[in-house]
Amino acid sequence: MTRYFLRRLRFYLIAAWVAITLNFLIPRLMPGNPGGAIIENLRRTQQVSPDQARAIERLFGGSDEPLWRQYVGYLDQLAHGNFGISTAFYPTPVSEVIRSGIWWTLGLVGTTTMIAFVLGVGLGIVAGRRPGKLFDSVAAPLATFIGALPFFAVAQLLQLLLAGKLGWFPDIHGYDVDNLVPAFDAYFIPSVLYHAILPAFTIIAGSIGGWLLGMRNMMITTISEDYVLLAEAKGLSIRRILTQYAARNAILPSVTGLAVSLGFVVGGSLLAEVVFAYPGVGYLFYQAVTSVDYQLMQALFLIISLSVLAANFIADSVYGLIDPRAREGR
Repeated sequence: MTRYFLRRLRFYLIAAWVAITLNFLIPRLMPGNPGGAIIENLRRTQQVSPDQARAIERLFGGSDEPLWRQYVGYLDQLAHGNFGISTAFYPTPVSEVIRSGIWWTLGLVGTTTMIAFVLGVGLGIVAGRRPGKLFDSVAAPLATFIGALPFFAVAQLLQLLLAGKLGWFPDIHGYDVDNLVPAFDAYFIPSVLYHAILPAFTIIAGSIGGWLLGMRNMMITTISEDYVLLAEAKGLSIRRILTQYAARNAILPSVTGLAVSLGFVVGGSLLAEVVFAYPGVGYLFYQAVTSVDYQLMQALFLIISLSVLAANFIADSVYGLIDPRAREGR
């Protein structure tokens, strides 16, 4: 197991270095730079002197140094958590902007992803245990229908109906911004939970169907395997057969899917956060795109890439613990 773990760790460290390097190279190989875009916007309304132009370009990443020296400086900045200055939230550093939104996203999207996974996999086990029966005949088509609905449409329908027309829930923001300031007290926390209900329900409704169908299909395949039939012939209990034989093997693809989903949690649920103006990373990314904030976009791309790699590494490690064949094949 230790050898398997070290091999996978080496692979993901190399992949992380490649992601960091590409994140450095791609913006510099593209025509123009963030500073140039800002200067062009300023020149539409005012005069920009050459000294001011050079200062702006240097402030937002422009440099005349050789590429290798820029790369060394870039790695040094990353080591110190320095992603530059955000233009959309000027003069706030990008690291502070991301820090202000990441905990909102981890709380909302991370929690809802785990809830959707547990519910979807659990219901998929029940549906796949007896395919074609009443529960499966209802759950599978319903999951397919809900999963096919456009995500943003579900969010807007809930917002218009439950928040706008009925007034049961707030329609935007992560808390009552008019009367509260962020603090861990008896007023702020209930407000956060109340504002998170609609975004959370939207994310769960949009993703639970995929987990259910995936687990159902794998259960149908697994329960027909010889080792499951042998367990039944030995007279083992249905519960033991489902948990230790069928579900244990059928869940392996879902574990991989969960790892990818958890990796993308850091990126937030873009559509849900934009529709509800939820102050998470997804909404920050939307603001960075609309404001052409290159520094913030570049930092978010890198963080999401590294998060996906870290989540996949964890999934590979769990795979090795659950299924010894994974350790033997690598």
